Parts: sequence; structure tokens; C-alpha cells
Amino acid sequence: MKVSKLKSLAALGGLGLSAFAPSLYAQAALEEVIVTAQKKAESLQDTPISLTAFSEDRLEVEGISSLGDIGSKVPSLTIEPFPINNATLRIFIRGIGISDAQITQDPPVGIYVDGVYIARSTGTALDVADLQRIEILRGPQGTLYGRNTTGGAINLVTKKPTTEGIEFKQKFTAGNRDLFTSKSTLNLPLSDTIAVKLAAMRTMQDGHIENTGPGGDFGDRDVEGYRVDLRWDITESLAMDFAYDKSDFDYYNTQYQHVRPRTPIAGSQADLVAASQKTTYSNSRQKKVGTVTTFEPSTTDIEGYAFTLTKDFENFQVKYIGAYRELFDKSYADLGGGVPLEPGESPHADNSESKDVFRLDSNEYCGQAAEFVMGPGQCLPLVYPKVNQEQYSHELQISGDLFESRVNYIVGAYYFKEEATEDNGPLHHQLSGPVNVDIPGLSGVIANNVRAVNMLSQIYDIENEAAAVFGQFTWTPNILEDRLHLTFGARHSEDKRSTVKFQEDITVAETTLGPIDVSFVQCGGDITNGDCRNFDNIPASQDFSNDSFSFVAEYDLTEDINIYAKRVEAYKSGGFNTRDPQRDGNQGPATDGNDYGFGYAEGFDAEYVTSYEVGIKSELMDRRLRINADVFFSEYEDMQLNFILAGTVADTKVTNAGEAEMFGFEADVTFLATENLLMMLNYAYLDTEVTKATDINGNDASDQFVFFSAPEHSFTASADYTLLQADWGRTSLNVSVNYMDERNGGSRAENVKNTQLRQYELVNARLSLTDVPFAGGRLAAGLWAKNLLDEEYELTAVDNLPQADRSVIWGEPRTYGIDIFYEY
Repeated sequence: MKVSKLKSLAALGGLGLSAFAPSLYAQAALEEVIVTAQKKAESLQDTPISLTAFSEDRLEVEGISSLGDIGSKVPSLTIEPFPINNATLRIFIRGIGISDAQITQDPPVGIYVDGVYIARSTGTALDVADLQRIEILRGPQGTLYGRNTTGGAINLVTKKPTTEGIEFKQKFTAGNRDLFTSKSTLNLPLSDTIAVKLAAMRTMQDGHIENTGPGGDFGDRDVEGYRVDLRWDITESLAMDFAYDKSDFDYYNTQYQHVRPRTPIAGSQADLVAASQKTTYSNSRQKKVGTVTTFEPSTTDIEGYAFTLTKDFENFQVKYIGAYRELFDKSYADLGGGVPLEPGESPHADNSESKDVFRLDSNEYCGQAAEFVMGPGQCLPLVYPKVNQEQYSHELQISGDLFESRVNYIVGAYYFKEEATEDNGPLHHQLSGPVNVDIPGLSGVIANNVRAVNMLSQIYDIENEAAAVFGQFTWTPNILEDRLHLTFGARHSEDKRSTVKFQEDITVAETTLGPIDVSFVQCGGDITNGDCRNFDNIPASQDFSNDSFSFVAEYDLTEDINIYAKRVEAYKSGGFNTRDPQRDGNQGPATDGNDYGFGYAEGFDAEYVTSYEVGIKSELMDRRLRINADVFFSEYEDMQLNFILAGTVADTKVTNAGEAEMFGFEADVTFLATENLLMMLNYAYLDTEVTKATDINGNDASDQFVFFSAPEHSFTASADYTLLQADWGRTSLNVSVNYMDERNGGSRAENVKNTQLRQYELVNARLSLTDVPFAGGRLAAGLWAKNLLDEEYELTAVDNLPQADRSVIWGEPRTYGIDIFYEY
């Protein structure tokens, strides 16, 4: 039996099973895992980082085809689609992440593809890549990865072209809800020194919620991607890699489903209109809800170029990584009540049967309010919020060893520039329904015949620059039999951020007497002040500077057991909150009645973290048992917290809360129990607390804030069992259980009662037939099921919509299908 035949028993969490024959079982051992978490190739067991890695084979077994699939596979990691833009991901590691997606704010978890930083958390560009490995680095990574990694980092490493021969791989997937996927890769040697790899991918699937109104169904998607990789070994010591990728993601967003009606708050923006009579409520997942207007498709187009040049010298290596990426995103969302129009009703509320129609969307509107602002016979247009973004990055690395390899080092410099525009214009419909608040001068006179229409237009421009120099040195002193390794790292960062905001926000009352501008109802009811929510191209800018240091001490107890202790610093740059309803801190109370003393122009400051960690990396029982574990404690200063203002639909504040702490424990255990059974348990414990925060008056406000998406307990348990091994192939069964504890759905303690997300357990299974000789290559097939028990679980929850105190987006129900592979 050939060595390669058993490599598909790749170990759980990226750990593989070494090749062995049944008669050689005593020699069976877990395969060494090579990672590049420290920007150099080294064994996972020699890397003093809390790290989970998925190998290429493991990605197949776990059914991971995109970044969004990893969330339930790694304790301490949660990945959710952004509610009104499913192409954008919200990523949390150890409870650190960002709840909102704005071009003026950066996530604290960095995503890297072959060393290239991806500024915006849009994962679709990664589906087409021929991945060799995914690495999840838990905890701050401030030295080698720099800003915006206070939570951690995710590395996606692709397979490079090879000149060793022609390679071809084809994968087809078919499943329920009309799932179909085709992914092809072709490696072509062009000469002894040049090879190219071509990849193409197409995947389609229907969503799990039917839209009983006009337009598409919620969650339908169609993704198409292409990638070209070129490898040129210019000389024996000089190599060039080039990559181009393009992805087109067409989809329909999911929709919030509403759990319970809203408890009105006097004078609140969210209670401007009455919505409960046009809303459907349920404590469980609904298979059908409807829209009032045509539910429009969304699209995300991504294109990227990466260039890497590597030069090897006798004792050191020089590497340059340059990249350019551009993103175009056009996302349409409908946050309505889920009740379509009844016969005779109009989405424009232009007849007597339509006075109770409730809408929360950006589709066309032709009622009184439209004519008031656009002119007689005119309509407010359909508007798709759009984002255009482009980024450039350059990184130079020099790595090597000194003093007879007693000092290993990497030093480098980094530059990044980003320009983007978020265009949510021109003026369009946002919210309409029968009036639910008292409007001075109208109350008690014609209130029963009054509808309110809120209209909005927004444009944000940003420009960000970041530069850094960094270095990390590992010294093995000539003592203790060379078992001690000391590492020191440092990084100096400079950031410049600038933005311009335009916003026009108008509210009109439609009455039997005609339309009336009542924008003042959102400005504290002051009838003389109706433009408090308007921004006339207001500029803002901030500069940040930071020095972060790291220190690690490692000690090899034996050849197979390594312990380490570390202290790491990191920082996340500040920015601006485009959803802040106030121009600056001089406008007094915000829309929730509280005076925060800051607004959009002031922005928010950088966030800092210092983390302490003690860990062990061990292999026991002749390398059949692998136990990696760590205990950590992190202190955050000026922690950035994003929260929705009570009683508003989309107004938020971002504040530097003060100080916060987290304590945790993580363990990754892999056990080769027999030659046919491989088991894994990954567990994470997390305890978080905001310890210090003050309001504008200097009062203690620490009990007002909590960590968003920080489950106390989470684990993944999995087993691979070989049912049959023969010359014609191998049959195996994989079963996994993924547990997520309850977690907060927001950053404000007062919102937890409505936004807390329940615990859940997901069971996944896969029955595989692999290594079947066919047409000079290998054939494989797998029957799989995700969420096998059809668990109902929430991905996210909000309490700020006009129609509900609690609205949720449900996770995927049971999905199942078959994969067929051919590899040559």
C-alpha cells in the first residue's frame, strides 16, 4: 500500500495521520504539521501561539469551502454574516470582533491570503482559491501582523503551482435546496522553471426562507470565481509568484424574523410608525415570510492581484509582497415585518386601503412624501447602498539566522493605503407607516389619517494610510542543552485616517391636508430645529502612532514537550462612526436622550491590549496523542464598543469604554486511538468583563457594557473511523459535534434581555469513499450532512426595529448532499 493512500486521514484541526501499513501499526503516529503563523515555515508544535490549523484534507472532511464555514469548527471563534449584507462577515476571536460593518472602521481580526491583508471582511473572494491550509491564530498578534489584530488573525495559504507535472482536480457537489457546485483546478508546467495553475468555481443554492411577496427568495446565492497563479523559479535562489483572482457573488440577503412585538418608547425614532399589525411573529424559524416591495438582488465583485518575489542568500532570505485589491458591493436589504401586501393595498400608500402598510426598505416610493421632495408626479428611486473600495499594500521581509543559528530573526517594513466610498444615495425611502407618535400641531386633529415617511441620502468618503517597521528575534543561548528559546519582537506603526460625511435625513407626514415636513420629531421635538440629522460634507481626520512589543520564553522539556510563556501587546487604530446621528459633541443629547459629549467628527480613539499566556505543546504515546493547551489573561485599554442607541432604527455610538479584562483556557487534543480511529476534542473557556468605564459626567458606567459574542464555553468533538481499507479504496466515517454557549448579541447590558443568543449544538456527519484508482488518477465521493438534527439556532439578534423587541436571523437548517472528486 502506497504512503499517500492514508494521507486522507488528515488529523482533526489540521493534524494528519502518518502513512503506515496495518502490519506496522506500532509505528503509526500523528503527522507533523507545518505552519507559517510566524511568517516562516515551522512545526505547529514549535510555534508558541494558540493556533488551530486545517489541512487541505481536513477542509474537505469538515465541509469547509469558504471562510464563513469555519465559525462553528473552532472554539473561541464565531463568524456570522452581517445582517444586511451577507457577503460581509463579522468575525470574533476570544470575544473580540466588530458588530458593525463600516468603511470607516476596521475589524480587530486580520484576514490574510498568502500574506496579503484583506481590509474588508468580505469572504467570497476566497472560495475559488485552491487552499493548502487555514490557520486561526487566537489572541493579539501585534508584532508580526500589526494593527487591527487585537483579537487574532486568520491566514489562508494557497497551493502554489509546481513544475513537477500536470495536475488536475475536479469537484462536483449536489445537495438539497438545489445546491450545485463545480470547482476545477489545473496545474500546468510551462517549462522546467515556470508553472501556472488555473482555477474556476461556480456554486448555486436556494435559500431556506421563501419570499411570499414579490422578488427573490431570502438567501439565494450564485457565486462564480476564477483564479490564476504563476510560479517562476528565475534562478535556484530567486523565485517569483503572481496571483490574480476575481469573484462575482450574486445573492439575496436574508431577512430578520421577528419574535415578539415592540414595547414602545415615548418619542423614540423606532416608534415613529406603528408596525405590529403588519408583522408576523414566531419563536421558531419560519419557512415563509413576505416583502411589500420587490425584493431585489445584491452583488459583490472582487478583483485582486498579488506579487511575491523571494531571494535566498546563504544565511538569509529577502521577500517582497505587493498587492492591489478592489471591491464593489451593492447590497439591498428589506427589514420589514414579513407580511406582503393584501389585495387592493399599494406599497406607496396612495389609497385608503394602504394606510396601514409598513415598509423598511430602500425601494421605489411614489406617495405624497415623494412628490413633496421630488416634485409633482415624481417618485423616490430604488437605491442600492454601494461600496467602492481599493487597497494597495507593500511588505518587505528579511529573515535568516546569525551566530551559528543561535539567533533567528525576521525584520521588515509595511505600507498600506485604502480609498473607499460608501454611497447610499440619492434621497430615497427608508421607513414608512402609520404615525405612532404625537406630532405637535397634528395630534388629535388628523392623527388617525397621518402616515410618516422617513427619507435618507448618505455618502461617505474615506482614505486610510498605514506604515510600520517590525522585527522579531529568537535567541537560543548555549545553556540548558539548548532547550531554552527567548524571543523579542517590536513594531512601530503610524496610521492616518480621514473621512467626509454627507447626509440628508427628512421625515414627512402624509395627511389629508397634504405633506408636512416634520423632521423636527427626530430632533427632540423642537419645531424650530429640523436639520439636526443632516451632514453637509463634514470632514474629519485622525492620526495614530503606536509601539507594540512582545516577549516569549520557550523551554523544551523533552523532544516532544514544549512549554512557553509570553507577553504580547497590540493595538487597533481608531476611526469614525458613520452611523453616529450627531455631527459633533456640541449637539447635546443624542436620539436616545443621553448626552455622550462626542459625535461623528470626534471619532473614537485607538484600542490597546496587553495579553499574557502560558501554554504547552506536547506529543505523547509515541506521537499518537497530541495535547496543546494554554491559559491566557488579557487587559484592554480604551476598548472600542459599538452599540445601538435605544429607540432608534440605525443610530449607533462607538465609544472607548475604558478598561476590560478577559481570562480563558483553550485545549486542542488529538488522539490516534487505533489504526482506524482518530479522535479530537477542542475546548475553550472564556470569562470577560468591562472593568472600568465612565460617562460624560465622570460617573462609573462599567456595568452598562458587556462583551459581544463571547461564549463562556465552546467545544468541537470529532471522530474519524476507517470502516474498510482495501486496494480499491478506503471507506471512512466522520462525525462531529460543535457546541456554542449562550452569548450576548450586543455591547450594551440593557440590550442583553432582547439580544442574547441561545446555546446550540450542531451535529455534522460525512461518509467517504476515497483513493479509488480511476483513469490514471484517483476518484473519491462523500455523502455529507450539516446540522444533521436540524437544530434551530440564532446567528444574530437585534432589538431596534420598529416592529419588534427581538428580531433574529436563524442559522442554516439541515443541509445534505454528495461530493464527487477526481484528481490526476
